[in-house]
Amino acid sequence: MNLRRWKKIQPILLAAFAFLVITASPAWAADGGGFNPQQLLKDALLWIESLGTVGAIAFIGIYIVATVAFLPGSVLTLGAGVVFGVVQGSFLVFIGATIGATLAFLVGRYAARGWISKKIEGNDKFAAIDRAVGKEGFKIVLLTRLSPIFPFNLLNYGMGVTGVSLRDYFFGSVGMIPGTIMYVYLGSLAGNIATLGTGDQPSNPTITWAIRIIGFVATVLVTVYVTKVARKALAEAVPETGTAVEQELS
Repeated sequence: MNLRRWKKIQPILLAAFAFLVITASPAWAADGGGFNPQQLLKDALLWIESLGTVGAIAFIGIYIVATVAFLPGSVLTLGAGVVFGVVQGSFLVFIGATIGATLAFLVGRYAARGWISKKIEGNDKFAAIDRAVGKEGFKIVLLTRLSPIFPFNLLNYGMGVTGVSLRDYFFGSVGMIPGTIMYVYLGSLAGNIATLGTGDQPSNPTITWAIRIIGFVATVLVTVYVTKVARKALAEAVPETGTAVEQELS
């Protein structure tokens, strides 16, 4: 991200961060003195709803901050359906999640990537896998984004320490689109921010099963694909032990 773009989004991020700090006290109190991130984000959604047209910008800023800060984005995703509707809500969630995930990726890349590189420098096997994952970065990121088994926030930082390029990571984020649309739609059925995350909001069995099926298929595909990539990389890096390696991965 260049300096000019950073200057444009910096005020939004600062405003979103300030709001999260200001509303932190009620979130702590709501859980008997313990931090309640869901309540914090619900308060944020109520504030966004009161802003009118400016609320869209504030929502993106808060989603970015929440993603980098490891706060549960599911509440915001569902809430987008309540506040903005399915179409606009899906668009805003995707923008906020993509920017937030990219920033988290960069934090992971520059905070830990150097250390990881030094650790695997003398290990041909790990270095080979790292390079192979980097070459197939787009496909791997795309599949992991489609699969619910990989935690969104953890994956953002985790991918940063792999050989995946920023370009592949960024464009691989399109894998979030199906899940984003479906969860925003489910949120729109609630019609009330207070019921988000409580299990009281209505659900659509068709949509619910679609999410499960897509997630299951993506999980199987990414598992098989990554195993195949790792097996090939190891066999090429250490030919004499290729057979043993394949048996271990099978």
